[in-house]
Amino acid sequence: MNIFATVVFFALLTTFLLKLVSELLNLKASEAPVPQEFTALFDEEASRKSREYLRATTTLSLCSAAFDLALLLFFWFSRGFNLLDNLLRGFGYDAVVTGVLYIGTMLLVQSLIDLPFSIYRTFVIEEKFGFNKTTPSVFAADRLKTLLLALLLGTPLLYAVLWFFESTGPLAWLWAWCGVTTLSLLLQYVAPTWIMPLFNKFVPLEEGELKRAIMHYAETVSFPLAGIYVIDGSRRSAKANAFFTGFGKRKRIALFDTLISGHPVDELVAVLAHEIGHFKKKHIIISMVLSIVNLGALFFLLSLFMNNRQLFDAFFMTHLSVYGSLIFFMLLYTPVELILSVFLQVLSRKHEYEADFYAVSTFEKGVTLGDALRNLSRSNLSNLTPHPFYVFLNYSHPPVVERIRRIRAHADALQSTSLN
Repeated sequence: MNIFATVVFFALLTTFLLKLVSELLNLKASEAPVPQEFTALFDEEASRKSREYLRATTTLSLCSAAFDLALLLFFWFSRGFNLLDNLLRGFGYDAVVTGVLYIGTMLLVQSLIDLPFSIYRTFVIEEKFGFNKTTPSVFAADRLKTLLLALLLGTPLLYAVLWFFESTGPLAWLWAWCGVTTLSLLLQYVAPTWIMPLFNKFVPLEEGELKRAIMHYAETVSFPLAGIYVIDGSRRSAKANAFFTGFGKRKRIALFDTLISGHPVDELVAVLAHEIGHFKKKHIIISMVLSIVNLGALFFLLSLFMNNRQLFDAFFMTHLSVYGSLIFFMLLYTPVELILSVFLQVLSRKHEYEADFYAVSTFEKGVTLGDALRNLSRSNLSNLTPHPFYVFLNYSHPPVVERIRRIRAHADALQSTSLN
């Protein structure tokens, strides 16, 4: 094992151990008493069910991660990377097509490996706890559509990236960066119209109290809407959600039917006020810019390790290639990716607090956002007492109890200011 093999091996092992430790700590922390804010909603039966759900999903996650790691190490040290490379080179295609086949084969195998775990989670765990509404036919159709989209969109993109690095010289990383960024932005623009409807039905929200309340709030904060839609989320899960899509005048609100059926109007408007807060605070743009910068840095660093003989020796490869460089660099990039993910999680949690405060400050009943979070936590069997280390590594949102406490404190501060 040379220096590159050592770095990759210990990075993979460290990442798994961090996951293992944080998950076990999180399980232990879930045994803490129910926070005061939830005592009226979480009785002993609900608390027990929440802990059981967390234990089941954690066990599955750890088993999946351990299996993936063991399989990767076996494939690596049995010289599987080189065997697959020699097999595909034997077909006689050019380097770019061979690269597409090589990476595509590995991604396909990975998806097949993950499939049993996904089936078990959907039809055993989610079914046991009353969340699953997905039928086998819907599940299979979703997987097939995902595969077709990957072929239609991913194959040309991968071909272009490999071609850039094969043909455009020292600035290949810049061309690849611009190409992938352009396609990513285009997909975000067209996804609400062309891609999302492939998986869910988007029906305009009927006229009524909820629509009037949403439109009134949007007008008070000068937030133009192209439409308000209801998604048939109940076809797949009992869990609820809401999100915004589109840019500029094409901004749309998407509400899961499960969310509408489980919450009063004030809570729904408060949830949407939170989402609008992300737009108003430029969180969407900040996240997009950071993602683009990170992508550019990744491509630049990849160019520095392109066709590095030592890196290929670490994986027992006979031939150098652009596609091999891409795969092995991403494995080498593991510790950097872990550090970046922690930083982005910290930033994301900060943004969530800011969006909460925006909702409380701009919606006269914004404090009901706390009620919505309580009800969502109850219906989703959320862990109310996650371990801080697990939160640090994994949470893009602050723990719900902390959010509720800050929402209440901010509302009290606003009320006190108005009285003075």
